[in-house]
Amino acid sequence: MSGKPKLHYFNGRGRMEPIRWLLAVAGVEFEECFLEKKDDLTKLQKDGSLLFQQVPMVEIDGMKMVQTRAIANYIATKYNLYGKDLKERALIDMYVEGMFDLNELFMYYEIQPADKKEQHFANMMDKATNRYFPVFEKSFKARISNVPAIKKFLQPGSQRKAPTPNEDIPKVIAIFH
Repeated sequence: MSGKPKLHYFNGRGRMEPIRWLLAVAGVEFEECFLEKKDDLTKLQKDGSLLFQQVPMVEIDGMKMVQTRAIANYIATKYNLYGKDLKERALIDMYVEGMFDLNELFMYYEIQPADKKEQHFANMMDKATNRYFPVFEKSFKARISNVPAIKKFLQPGSQRKAPTPNEDIPKVIAIFH
């Protein structure tokens, strides 16, 4: 388990996307091992790779790390992306927690049953528009998207994932349920 970090997840954004962003901004190349079917997840669960029996999982520095925030904190600390002092880390943590909350809204929208999608969408857009976007728009987006490594990650051909197409949602659900 040495060399490039190895990311285990389905071929989509989900909870692995912030980890991809962090590795990209750190300039770290990584490999991806995509879960294609339930058996792929079951194999990881049975061989003891998943502490809490769930992904994402990242193999890095001889460890098999799970839990998105733990992985993100490890990578941010390892590559000096976690602030210069306690106050800066607290500010980073606030942005990170807000980003995770917003991401959860988007992730759960895609798996809503048809009769609940419209209501979830309205709630999601209200929270996104009035609670989260204003915070991220205050000079944060412009500064972040001009960081050279992020600018490169946002270009076509990077390992950044596109939104999961609707026709792939049942495949992803089948892996995890």
